[in-house]
Amino acid sequence: MSNVNTKVNVCGIEMKNPVTTASGTFGSGREYGEFVDLSRLGAVTVKGVAAVPWKGNNSPRIAETYGGMLNSVGLQNPGAEYFIENDVPFLRQFDTKIIVNICGHTVEEYCDVTKIISEADIDLMELNISCPNVAEGGLAFGTDPKMVERVVSEVKKYAKKPLIVKLSPNVTDITEIAKAAVSGGADALSLINTLQGMRIDINKRKPVLANKIGGFSGPAIKPVAVRMVYQVCKCVDVPVIGMGGISNYEDAIEFIMAGATMVAVGSANFMNPYTTVEVAEGIEKFMVENGIKDLSEIRGIID
Repeated sequence: MSNVNTKVNVCGIEMKNPVTTASGTFGSGREYGEFVDLSRLGAVTVKGVAAVPWKGNNSPRIAETYGGMLNSVGLQNPGAEYFIENDVPFLRQFDTKIIVNICGHTVEEYCDVTKIISEADIDLMELNISCPNVAEGGLAFGTDPKMVERVVSEVKKYAKKPLIVKLSPNVTDITEIAKAAVSGGADALSLINTLQGMRIDINKRKPVLANKIGGFSGPAIKPVAVRMVYQVCKCVDVPVIGMGGISNYEDAIEFIMAGATMVAVGSANFMNPYTTVEVAEGIEKFMVENGIKDLSEIRGIID
């Protein structure tokens, strides 16, 4: 046992280390159970859960691209009741915290799923405001500060667990969105969600994805993510979970030095299912080798 403290605290919930998974890349944890001891993670953040089952988008909905991947899965999920009945008991077998990503197409849908998930045996909720707002022509909730503040404040009325708000990077000024989320009642923030991207098959002369445009994630987006996490940590006083292109512990340390309390591993899980544990172990090794007793010593050290 090393004598370094990797524990972090998010909204009063203590995690054994700062590593979690990015929603949508780890399912409910079952898919990775044979590779990863989930008890070695600070938390597991599960795929998006809606009040009712969502079918998702048409195929093809995944495409590789230089430095990352595109996805337009469309938050396919079996609904909140199924999740509570099947996935929560599975995750509770492990010594890890449970973060549930929640999604909706309208403010009412967000509130409905919040009411249901609030009663479940989970630790925190992560509000996905990158969903298309069907009442406003399909623009993501998370791109307009006024809408961000409104949806967060409405959801907060029903949230009985700490509320993390996941920010979309597809905006002009990420700090305005972050401030709006905190003003609405966010207990913590997570960022970044995927950037918007597109690939075209020049031989078929049509987009690779059935939905044409998808979410771009992977190593190529990391500099954007680190920059946005740095900016957000400077402008709000709530814990931040940093994500976007983390492939190893060095990447994770960058986010922590930029101000993040926790980090989430996403697309890298598809390439190497052991990434989350390797990142957690790497952070501890880095601390030992550099004489860092507690992560607070390096968190947010970049002026």
